[in-house]
Amino acid sequence: MRQWTVDAFAERPFMGNPAAVLEPLDAWPDTGWMQSLAAENNHSETAFLRTTASPSRFDLRWFTPTVEVSLCGHATLAAAHVLWRELGVEARQLTFDTASGPLTVGRFGEGYEMNFPADPLTRVETPKGLAEALGAAPLEVWASRYLIAVMADAATVRGLTPDIPALLAFGDGAMERGQVIAAALSDDGVDVVDRFFGPGCGIDEDPATGSARCGLAPLFAMKLDRSNVTFEQACPGRGARFETELAGDRVLIRGHAVTVMGSVLRF
Repeated sequence: MRQWTVDAFAERPFMGNPAAVLEPLDAWPDTGWMQSLAAENNHSETAFLRTTASPSRFDLRWFTPTVEVSLCGHATLAAAHVLWRELGVEARQLTFDTASGPLTVGRFGEGYEMNFPADPLTRVETPKGLAEALGAAPLEVWASRYLIAVMADAATVRGLTPDIPALLAFGDGAMERGQVIAAALSDDGVDVVDRFFGPGCGIDEDPATGSARCGLAPLFAMKLDRSNVTFEQACPGRGARFETELAGDRVLIRGHAVTVMGSVLRF
């Protein structure tokens, strides 16, 4: 079996977020085997594809090094990139059936556009201990798929050195535990700067988180009173840029991807 490593939400290698993508299979392997391969790859996510009767439709699952997740943006983008650029699929749009419902990816200029569900948002009181765990006090906090801490400015977001284990205390109910976004409005070439800390899924800090746009895009579209919002995810050493457009209850997420490695599994 072949797999590829793709830097998603990147226009050149070693930026954005690396994801491993296994070539499409006719049947799912054992779940434990998929989890073990994801741990071996040690990327934020490894994407597994299963063929269907349609050449433009695939089943898709994502695994971090420690758990299977219900939604992942960058590995979806990476999967579409592999199907088009490495395997020669000719369809102009791809559909992926996932635990979060059907997700589509289309070509957009020289990059790609993903169509994801918008997350509902609820403003909440700042949880006790969150400021201490992040290392700075949020101006406001919102609950969606993840906990979103809106900070005073982009410099605060860039300078955070959080207590990663302490972030495991946050998130309950519909939120995913131990997965916290820090974000702030910016005037430095993008609308918003953000970072994603995810010890709850085995990732201290994620370099580029497509699924985070599902809550961030509607939140900052509301704050800016417009549907289009640009983001920089400011993970130290990598970083990524996103363009988003709020379209009703959907979020269009645009970005690029580049293949950095191809490999063959020898077992």
